[in-house]
Amino acid sequence: MIAPTQRAVVLVAAGAPLALVIATLMPAAWGIGLAWSGTILLLMLADALLIPKMRTMRIDIPGFGEVGQPLEAQMQVELASRPVHRTMQGFIGVDSRVDASGRALFDLDHDLAALPVEDDAGNVWSATVTLTPNRRGPGLVSHIGARWTGPLGLVWRQQERQCDREVRILPDVSPIRSPTVQLFLRDALYGIVARKIRGEGTEFDALADYQPGMDRRSIDWKGSARHTRLLAKEYDTERNNQIVFALDCGNAMCEPIDGLARIDRAVQAALLTAFAALKSGDRAALMAFAAKPEIFSPFVNGTRQFHRFQGEAAAIEYRHQETNFTLAMATLAARLKRRSLIVILTDFADTTSAELMLESVGRLVDRHLVLFVVMQDATLENIAEHAPRDIDRLAESVTADALITEKQLVITRLRHMGVDVIEAPYQDIGTRLLNAYLRIKKRGSL
Repeated sequence: MIAPTQRAVVLVAAGAPLALVIATLMPAAWGIGLAWSGTILLLMLADALLIPKMRTMRIDIPGFGEVGQPLEAQMQVELASRPVHRTMQGFIGVDSRVDASGRALFDLDHDLAALPVEDDAGNVWSATVTLTPNRRGPGLVSHIGARWTGPLGLVWRQQERQCDREVRILPDVSPIRSPTVQLFLRDALYGIVARKIRGEGTEFDALADYQPGMDRRSIDWKGSARHTRLLAKEYDTERNNQIVFALDCGNAMCEPIDGLARIDRAVQAALLTAFAALKSGDRAALMAFAAKPEIFSPFVNGTRQFHRFQGEAAAIEYRHQETNFTLAMATLAARLKRRSLIVILTDFADTTSAELMLESVGRLVDRHLVLFVVMQDATLENIAEHAPRDIDRLAESVTADALITEKQLVITRLRHMGVDVIEAPYQDIGTRLLNAYLRIKKRGSL
């Protein structure tokens, strides 16, 4: 496709005022303005004939990426001959999962190292484009294209090609790969050397002399009477515990927070803690629910099975539905046959849904250990804290403060029920959840 550049349009349009001025000053020479526009049109035709044609156009893009993390694509265009005018632009049409804009525009530069020295290396152009996926699931690179100018810079030649290349957008596991977390897990979890935690855990290991500072409830009075010295029971932390990550994928969790849906932030935190659980010998499962239970994966153990857990997390859909906590928690309680740690990652916007949630969670507390995770809403806090300037801002501030107060009341009631609650900004929920799991593991609460 051939199209005029902005320079050509301006030059052609300049013929009209030029003809008007000449006709005013020299009526007999008014045709000079028309001749100007005609000359520009002829130059555009010559530029279109001299513009080089395309040989090849290709794009290299990974087959998968992680939500919220940069995804780099390499585009390369080779022309039949080197253009005099050094302007070339490229564009990539993508699915909204791959990039929120749906279309990436960029400039291409000469790639002097793309061809051998004996070839005309100036006819190869390339660029590296950074895309930012914002939703999980199968994304699509639908088409690619490029346009370049002729020697005079008066016309564009544009070519577009269908691509139809799929890119799988997976949950973000970059925190697991970070050296800080890897070092922390190496020191915090139970490794090659056996570690005895006196007075804690669930499995009896041995009797040892009682030392000051040990829990008095660990004293074995019968054994002490037989050996005529004070003995205490040593416990080893039980492994092979069951941990279920129950993620709400309903309306409230589909709302974006700093560019990503809350459910994606929750999935990232769940994957980090699940990796630590699998590394420490526990078993992990994933549940997703909205109006009804969506996913209930089988329990996996060992870090070699972590890819299965990640695959189940990638399949969680964004459901714009009201969350049915009663059905979800009843289904979860029926599926679990032994005491487990249940990590619920959710959010709530009204007191009605919160009441139903409290009633459902209360049934789980009697048999299981429940850990509740919610994200702080920075937007509400900013609205509530800023001084209002008019009546509308005052109404917003009062409403935001009421919502925050209601949320704190629900959290307080959860804690009174015996539920551990983590409330933190989305940047910190991963580490806070991991620390909470390690504390539970150390205490042997399961």
